[in-house]
This record gives sequence, structure tokens and C-alpha cells, in this order.
Amino acid sequence: MNARSARLTREVKNLNEKPPWGIICYPEKESDHNSLLALLKGPKGSPYESGNFKILITIPEQYPFEPPLLKFQTPIYHPNIDKEGRICMDMLKMPPTGSWLPTITLETLLVSLQTLLACPNPDDPLMMDIAQKYKYDKEGFIKSAKWHTEKYAMN
Repeated sequence: MNARSARLTREVKNLNEKPPWGIICYPEKESDHNSLLALLKGPKGSPYESGNFKILITIPEQYPFEPPLLKFQTPIYHPNIDKEGRICMDMLKMPPTGSWLPTITLETLLVSLQTLLACPNPDDPLMMDIAQKYKYDKEGFIKSAKWHTEKYAMN
């Protein structure tokens, strides 16, 4: 087993033995750590709190020297996540534009993603219209986010 595989096996094992609140992560196919699935509960107190969101995690060959690719499979109404499920988050990008470091674990990424759900960053949006709504019509944003969560993420 190479260092990449050993690290991924250890990270997935740790996530299963001591999962952070509201996070489950497992290989998409048994014993294949190149593609993982994560289930995230929406953060308490957020418009997403009643939802369960499925995320596909694709691990690059260069991991941990390159960040994994995280993509929402569950539709979500969020300024930093587009209709295809792509996520705009510094930690998922390589420097100099992002803050990825090889010391960042899958657990750290998933907890950070859950935090992003609770605290969107409208100043670095993928969805400009949703960012504008978040900034200037918070009540309307919350209503739309809750509606999307109830429609797509209640399972």
C-alpha cells in the first residue's frame, strides 16, 4: 500500500470511528478510496438544518499534494455552490489563489464545508444572483434555501 492509499484508508477509518457531528463518509465502491461519498447534515440554525446532503469526493492521484474534488450531488440553494454542485471554497483550491495544504484532512474539509453552509461567503460567489439575495434580502434567501432543502434534501 502506497503512502496515499494508507493515508486515505486512515482518514476514512477515523471519520467512521469518530465522526464529526452530522458527517458520514465512506468509499463509493468497497476498498476503492479514489471516490468517496459523504453525507452532511445541514448545520443547526441554518436554512439547511433539516436536510441531508450527498457529496461526491474524487481523490486525485497527487493527494494530499492536491486537494480532492468535492461536488454536491444533492441540489442546494447557496451562493458558493452552483447548479452542477461545484463548490467555491478557498480550502479546495491550490495556492496562490486558494489555501489548500497537504496537512488538511478529509474531516477538516467536510467540517469546513458544513461551516460554509451555515456561513455563506457572498463576496466570493459561484452564484451571483443568490449572493445578491443573501446580501440584500436575507429573509428571501432563507425562505428559498429552506424550500430547496425541503424539496431536494429531505431523506
